[in-house]
Amino acid sequence: IVGSIGAVSAGLDLGKEGPLVHIGSCIASLLGQGGPDNYRLKWRWLRYFNNDRDRRDIITAGCSSGVCAAFRSPVGGVLFALEEVATWWRSALLWRTFFSTAVVVVVLRAFIEICNSGNCGLFGTGGLIIFDVSDVKVSYQAMDIIPVIIIGIIGGLLGSLYNHLLHKILRLYNLINQKGKLHKLLLALSVSLFTSVCQYCLPFLAQCKACDPSFPEVCPTNDRSGNFKQFNCPDGYYNDLATLLLTTNDDAVRNIFSSNTPSEFQYTSILIFFTLYCILGLFTFGIAVPSGLFLPIILMGSGYGRLLSMLLGSYTNLDQGLYAVLGAASLMAGSMRMTVSVCVIFLELTNNLLLLPITMIVLLIAKTVGDSFNPSIYEIILELKGLPFLDANPEPWMRNLTVGELANAKSPAVTLSGVEKVSRIVDVLKNTTHNAFPIVDQDVLVPGTVVTGATELHGLILRAHLVQALKKKWFLAEKRRTEDWEVQEKFNWVELSERELKIEQVAVTH
Repeated sequence: IVGSIGAVSAGLDLGKEGPLVHIGSCIASLLGQGGPDNYRLKWRWLRYFNNDRDRRDIITAGCSSGVCAAFRSPVGGVLFALEEVATWWRSALLWRTFFSTAVVVVVLRAFIEICNSGNCGLFGTGGLIIFDVSDVKVSYQAMDIIPVIIIGIIGGLLGSLYNHLLHKILRLYNLINQKGKLHKLLLALSVSLFTSVCQYCLPFLAQCKACDPSFPEVCPTNDRSGNFKQFNCPDGYYNDLATLLLTTNDDAVRNIFSSNTPSEFQYTSILIFFTLYCILGLFTFGIAVPSGLFLPIILMGSGYGRLLSMLLGSYTNLDQGLYAVLGAASLMAGSMRMTVSVCVIFLELTNNLLLLPITMIVLLIAKTVGDSFNPSIYEIILELKGLPFLDANPEPWMRNLTVGELANAKSPAVTLSGVEKVSRIVDVLKNTTHNAFPIVDQDVLVPGTVVTGATELHGLILRAHLVQALKKKWFLAEKRRTEDWEVQEKFNWVELSERELKIEQVAVTH
């Protein structure tokens, strides 16, 4: 939380949305476990989360709450969890995540009311709709579909290119970060310094624009609030590039999404803005600070969307601000490959339902184009981090593999017998890191014959269950199989769902 606050307020090209997803998941995980390992609460009601399925469910609810808090988007949060986070979805999970996001919105609404009454001081006021474009009358004709399709294609191409380049840079950053804390710190400081220099120096390249008397806001302005930054311009003029760069990322998005402003920004300023955020978007993600991908991609996409509308000029009827919204949506679909959740998040962000048809077209085209080049950015990061994520469908080449071919591929699996010595179990647990062990009996009688050379696989036993058995000192003097009722008498389901106990904590004498 502290890192995210520092990174966002430093003006780095990263969003609070990604960290908020993690923060929501962390809070949910801590609640489900009763706190950190050393100081865990042992309340009776917490035992209901003491199994893998419910723990996954509560973390999914925490994640959707984080998205909801970031975008003020309750339905978008639920769909994000469904589309991107949960490996297995159940109908019960749907209403649980929906309930979580509903609570988040109610709490947000309460704080917004407090702030609107002037009790938040420097924090000012907020709104439930972050980038409101509801005042725009969206009217489009058949010919407007062509530029919309172009936006989708460019979004898919740019998104896949961004994924490709980010993959290369993240591999380089991994090598730098592995060298130690000093290298991590120097890398983060270098990116921060480069960002600050660019944001301050580049507005000098822009030409001053005269304030339009029809502007509803004060122009120009130099203080904390206000859109039209005077920067280096004389009175009565403002610097449009400083307006975009010398402000918070949220305000920059609001400015570039703003509707009915065809003459507010110059072509060269938007071009510089887009180029800068493409560079910063690549170099900022991956440094040792909590960072999200949502906002950098929205900034890049809105820049090229607005740029395209300026190039098309009188050939289109759509507002420049709406082109920026569509550009942001297309780049998100082109990079993250999400469709339904991004569509709903953008509708809840902009509060304009008339955008629905063209947003859907843009998202589908961008995702299709992006998928033909490389996987989504999330899959690339999963692969880079080496996280053990099992895909829903196997790779095509796996379909023809047999178990026999796999047997020689790696070192033999560590197996246990159906009836096993305590010393062997302790030895295996201390010398391996596996989470489960196959139970295999050798030289078993083949059913229906008198041949005894078969190998029988009974199933898997979890490391946690073996540790529980050792902790309870449930050993037998004679070599025999135990009955089901004996096990049920000895262990209850709460104990079997425990995962925290380690073999080093169990004392087994000679």
